[in-house]
Amino acid sequence: MKLIEAKDLRKVYINEDIETVALDNVSLDINRGEFVAIMGPSGSGKSTLLHIMGLLDRQTSGNYQFNGKSIEQYGEEEIAKVRNEEIGFVFQAFNLLPRTTVLENVQLPLIYSDIPEVEWTDRANTAIEAVGLSHRTHHGSSKLSGGEKQRVAIARALVSKPEVIFADEPTGNLDTKSGRDVMNIIEELNKQGKTIVLITHEEDIAKYAKRIIHMRDGKIETDITK
Repeated sequence: MKLIEAKDLRKVYINEDIETVALDNVSLDINRGEFVAIMGPSGSGKSTLLHIMGLLDRQTSGNYQFNGKSIEQYGEEEIAKVRNEEIGFVFQAFNLLPRTTVLENVQLPLIYSDIPEVEWTDRANTAIEAVGLSHRTHHGSSKLSGGEKQRVAIARALVSKPEVIFADEPTGNLDTKSGRDVMNIIEELNKQGKTIVLITHEEDIAKYAKRIIHMRDGKIETDITK
């Protein structure tokens, strides 16, 4: 069943009367449970596409549907709710709060959800266990290695039990071994049924996905399912 449906997406940025076309009539569908990698050089439009699919930005024209509903039908409050509860994000820069523990970082999305506070600790502990960091639960996030920080970010993305995880260059700041560890976790989440959309410029990272989309100049060049 389709989770993401994009039709003729176009995104144009205007700066001092100069138009830059970031997406040029991009169409694609992503089914529940898929593991998709989107590749392309800098400026190819891959991050812009991810931001639109993750409801962080809106297209200039075209139609985008998430979970069977057009983005045009969502109010701002509903978009925020969907982003928080149905979508998980993992970014290259980790985006952890430095003066808080692993547990507190992972609980953060729950503060803005309808999930009762009595469930927060159990939910967070389950997510932390899923990424193999139970022994670090009460450590300060600033004392963790890069690989551990990214695993905390994945746990935080998981805590709301989202439909899909969008990962934007999740191994970009990591050494080879840490990157492999993070990708093994992401691969395992997909095996458990989680939809994964991964942005990367690294061929060896893209190989974890079952479908690889190559972009260039705001367009999809190839879309290959293994």
